[in-house]
Amino acid sequence: MDVNSMEDLQDKLAELNIVGIIQARMSSKRLPGKVLLDIGGEPMLVRVVERTLRASTVDNVIVATTTSSSDDPVADLCRERGFPFLRGSLNDVLDRYFQAAQIFEADVIVRVTADCPLIDPGLIDHTVAEFLRSGVDFAANRLPPPYTRTYPIGLDVEVCTFQALERAWKEAKERYEREHVMPYFYDVEGRFQILHVVHEDNLGDIRWTVDTEEDLELVRRVYDLLADEGDFTWLDIVALFETDPELAEINAQVKHKNLMDE
Repeated sequence: MDVNSMEDLQDKLAELNIVGIIQARMSSKRLPGKVLLDIGGEPMLVRVVERTLRASTVDNVIVATTTSSSDDPVADLCRERGFPFLRGSLNDVLDRYFQAAQIFEADVIVRVTADCPLIDPGLIDHTVAEFLRSGVDFAANRLPPPYTRTYPIGLDVEVCTFQALERAWKEAKERYEREHVMPYFYDVEGRFQILHVVHEDNLGDIRWTVDTEEDLELVRRVYDLLADEGDFTWLDIVALFETDPELAEINAQVKHKNLMDE
């Protein structure tokens, strides 16, 4: 699938159905119901869907929620807003992704999570482009150690082929591999061809995801400050943090969860 020029890239994008799949559920342990909490006048999930839709490389965006009754409000919101959605297993999120990718006939899957309301369309496009140029099975702008995260937490983008997702769906057995969707791609070296997309400056200690009240306060503040900027980018937020370093102190004490955290 590798491409060697901008023309090749455009041709490949025209051939492929690239589907963004956003996992969303209400049963967060640290901040229950967070995906529907208000951020700048809209539910967080709406912010994530709309920002993902602005990525020029993404053809469709699907919300993958669960069959649990607790997620009825997520399904109701999707119906109200006209967002395509699928309901599947609460804990087997890998199966949720595979079913959504299969139903919507995805050639390439872009994984985004519903607790990242600052997700950046341009960064999604960059990650997809690097994925296509390299011809790998899987690309991401964050990977666990020994890789070094260089983008702020909350801008996570993972991209894979449908064939690779199907293989992972068939072969992954560990609970964390099913619950966290993509570890099977990278937890054994050489199992797949993978690409780590990095930023030239290391900004990996900045936290923009929403998992606690402090995170929510920070993101709401960012939306308030950039309300007049329209479709602000992640670099606009970086500039904001440079102008007002105290923003980073709002959630500086929050510990980021790893894959083994419950």
